[in-house]
Amino acid sequence: MRIVEIRERTVPIASAIANAYIDFSKMTLSLVAVITDVVRDGRPVVGYGFNSNGRYGQGALMRERFIPRIIEAKPETLLDQSGATLDPHAIWSIMCRNEKPGGHGERSVAIGTLDMAIWDATAKIAGKPLFQMLAEQHGRTANPRVFVYAAGGYYYPGKGHDRLKDEMQSYLDRGYNVVKMKIGGEPLADDMKRIEAVLGMLPAGCKLAVDANGRFDTATAIAYAKALSAYDLFWYEEAGDPLDYELQAELAHHYAGPMATGENLFSTADARNLIRYGNMRRDIDWLQFDCALSYGLVEYLRTLAMLGDYGWSAARCIPHGGHQMSLAIAAGLGLGGNESYPDLFQPFGGFPDGVRVEDGYVTLPALPGIGFEGKADLYLEMQRLSA
Repeated sequence: MRIVEIRERTVPIASAIANAYIDFSKMTLSLVAVITDVVRDGRPVVGYGFNSNGRYGQGALMRERFIPRIIEAKPETLLDQSGATLDPHAIWSIMCRNEKPGGHGERSVAIGTLDMAIWDATAKIAGKPLFQMLAEQHGRTANPRVFVYAAGGYYYPGKGHDRLKDEMQSYLDRGYNVVKMKIGGEPLADDMKRIEAVLGMLPAGCKLAVDANGRFDTATAIAYAKALSAYDLFWYEEAGDPLDYELQAELAHHYAGPMATGENLFSTADARNLIRYGNMRRDIDWLQFDCALSYGLVEYLRTLAMLGDYGWSAARCIPHGGHQMSLAIAAGLGLGGNESYPDLFQPFGGFPDGVRVEDGYVTLPALPGIGFEGKADLYLEMQRLSA
């Protein structure tokens, strides 16, 4: 078998929202189709991938470096030992030829997007859901029931407390019991009023997480930590720059509740430095590494192995991004759950059609590959690329 063609397209996911750092008015992502010569049900097997929101499309890097390396490689070097299917690890190594270590920035997103499509194709060739295939490869039992939380609470022009509460109520009405909102885009006192407005409408058994998107310096992060300590929050997320491990380490001395970070760390090496130097607490804190932004599942597997070496459980990982790839990883490898964007970044967020959130959990259907074909609006977008 062989990869016949790889196509990519930049797709807009613009929205009139903002967090503490950026607005999303010109946000894009890359959509990829990996077309193989394997035929199932009379059609070639195609693997699809896309990158998470927040990092824009990566088409130039793919076209200039990573796609040519795959297409120009000898076909047999892309296959596993049986020669009957793709080897995502071998393909990853080919993509990374002539790439110096460090400086993970944008190339990690380009490779992660292609890696997603390769895993999707590999699982489809096997005729299995990716979560089942991953569980089998790692000697686990797949659990298709995955915890999800609703991410929202962005800053909109003219958005007051009532609209914020209505948004959060809409998530509760859809079955979520953990919701997340942005902080850091307004002064501390105003943010506290927003938080109290949401906490005041949450029923018993439901929790609020807050996300500063890396906005704060150390003094501001600590000031927020002291104010947030008055509430029983699900977590306090990404207070400072993601590479400022000293800030994160200091914060643990001022905030006893759960903290979360890692969505903007794009390699195992950076994740290791967080664990070594960030004073993260493996019994209460959460790690948010996103495979679609950080070189894909091949690198994510290395990150999980590293975490195990440091005594962390995969169950402390709840990835950023709200995409089905991380859902599949969570179900197959026992992660703690996944982020979800119920109303944003569509059609790339969300779940297959018919999947509903029940008491904060979704149950993944047994669709081959990642399961994109089960989400009609998303699959329509993908078919336009692969037709």
